[in-house]
Parts: sequence; C-alpha cells; structure tokens
Amino acid sequence: MDAKLLEILVCPLCKSPLVYRKAQQELICKADRLAFPIRDDIPVMLADEARKLTAEEVEKL
Repeated sequence: MDAKLLEILVCPLCKSPLVYRKAQQELICKADRLAFPIRDDIPVMLADEARKLTAEEVEKL
C-alpha cells in the first residue's frame, strides 16, 4: 500500500482518518466501526463492501 495514498484516504462515510492494518489488508474507521478491504493493493472504499468491527476489535486499535 502506497504511503502517500494512505495519508490522503479518509472514511467515505464520516471523513475520519483511517488506520491501516497490513496483516489483515484492511483500512479501519474507528468512528464508524468499519473495516474496508484492500484487494490487489486497491482500497475498496464502498460501505457495502466494508466489514463491521466487533467491540473487541475496536478496543484493540
């Protein structure tokens, strides 16, 4: 994942900054508790494609 791209990407829903989880290949929005997948180095920033995070996952961030 390109570092410059990570700097400018925000959550498409609330515009909050995202947390990059390299091992899981996801971008996390803490505010909305969503994980956006990264496929072939391309972030999929669609709400329908995002995974809802559990309370435990959000606490670990």
